[in-house]
Amino acid sequence: MNNSTAQRVTFQTCDFSLENHQQAFIHFINAYMQDPMGNARPLDDGQKQQMVSDLANHPSVLAIFILCEEVYAGLAVAFTNYSTFKAAHYLNVHDLIVDPKLRNKKLGRLLLNYLIDLAKNRSYCKVNLEVRTDNHIAQSLYRSLNFTECQPPMLFWEKLL
Repeated sequence: MNNSTAQRVTFQTCDFSLENHQQAFIHFINAYMQDPMGNARPLDDGQKQQMVSDLANHPSVLAIFILCEEVYAGLAVAFTNYSTFKAAHYLNVHDLIVDPKLRNKKLGRLLLNYLIDLAKNRSYCKVNLEVRTDNHIAQSLYRSLNFTECQPPMLFWEKLL
């Protein structure tokens, strides 16, 4: 996996009822938020508890850890959604983070390929994700896995409540 030796990589679905999974999940979300591409402050204790509770009961969440040599190395958070235009389910990748100390080992690629394979096995019509216009590293990864801009191009809008 790296330049010198292959490393053992495994995948694990987050079980929000397990304390160690909750802590690892929160660790990665906060790390992502504090990353230059997240550009946010970490969650406070109340938000952490709310997020874990909400996601533990969310019907379409899929949170997958990637472990490298049995150490939590990254996290993908995705949600099953439905395409009315294709009359089929699809997977929306909402968050993808690899521990900064473990980057450049192709772990993000492995994690995203795992999600793509999962979506194919479920007969989903697509996998989609959003990426910041200034996140050229992520865009390069996504292009290498044949992700393309939506056609016609779309804008991602929001209204904060």
